[in-house]
Amino acid sequence: MKGIFLAKIKMFMRNPWTFLIMIVMSVGFALILGGSGNFTTISVPLYATDESVRESMVGEMLDESDAYSFKWLSEEEMMGQISSGKAEVGVELQENDFNVIVGVSSQNTKMVQQTIKEAYTKKAQYSQIFTEADATTSSEKEQVQDELEAALDEPVFGIQSNNFRGSNAVIIDNTFHTLFGFTLFFVIYTIAYNVFYILTEKKDGIWDRVILSPVRKWEMYTANFVYTFITGYLQVAIVFLVFRYWIGVDFQGRFIESLLVIIPYVFAIVALSILITGLVKTVQQFNAVIPIVAVSMAMIGGAYWPIEIVQSQFMLFLSKIVPITYGMEVLNGVAVYGYPVEDLLFPISILLLMGVMMTGVGIHLMEKRHV
Repeated sequence: MKGIFLAKIKMFMRNPWTFLIMIVMSVGFALILGGSGNFTTISVPLYATDESVRESMVGEMLDESDAYSFKWLSEEEMMGQISSGKAEVGVELQENDFNVIVGVSSQNTKMVQQTIKEAYTKKAQYSQIFTEADATTSSEKEQVQDELEAALDEPVFGIQSNNFRGSNAVIIDNTFHTLFGFTLFFVIYTIAYNVFYILTEKKDGIWDRVILSPVRKWEMYTANFVYTFITGYLQVAIVFLVFRYWIGVDFQGRFIESLLVIIPYVFAIVALSILITGLVKTVQQFNAVIPIVAVSMAMIGGAYWPIEIVQSQFMLFLSKIVPITYGMEVLNGVAVYGYPVEDLLFPISILLLMGVMMTGVGIHLMEKRHV
């Protein structure tokens, strides 16, 4: 079994292109349809005519801004980013005024201008307070400054916001939906075409020659199953890692749980691929069936659009018999709804049951038909 597994790894290293293409397509479709603007804050280059501006209250407020990521650059670097299209807008900061340099006119232009204006307005307010304090005695001036700092540290009142939803409320997060949907969809092809080699090896008589060796048949199946599972899970993990550490999707703090709950789905898709391999008789049939099965499961199971918007009872019934429905359910349950893993044991158990049944039936058909 170990030798067969290592041989599969060598084959993968020689020809990893299908694996890499599916990763790129998963990331690409999720970014395009999910909207890359939902993942990161907009970067705005800044240039200060006087370095004291950066150390002033204006600079501190801009550095702490949550709406935009302000980057301090030289004048040449800022103009270069705007002219090349890397930045929509740039800002030139002066001691008591500012200029907005617009590269691409968009809704962000006015929002950036408003953010900068608020910083200068607050600076002017504090400057006025300190000016009035300068006209008083030294002790009164210090008292005014102390009271101002205390008021900033401990405001008179605070604003706290909360939201709520009903127990049956549906949350549709486009970012997570496209990420999960296309990841689960494209991994079907990677897994299926790895199992596909069982069919070609049997047709070429490779299995007959291996059986004559001390290797047992169950070891051959196990090696292929483990190799296919690892490559499929690795693809999902890489896509999630790209979105977590490069794009900036935090998975609502449930990244590790997301990687764990996807294991039963990968197992079920490997089993489904084995079942399809046992049903078809030729390579041509396999190549025709896989795209039909993958696309139809993605449409029925809610990978392309949220299954919550589907009204047809017949389509909802069909969704209960495809693995991708439960894969989306466990991922949304963890990352969107924040459910503990214990509350997702039902869809997880369904995926495991599907995997066991389809593996058994698929191997039985392959052995019965001698394909």
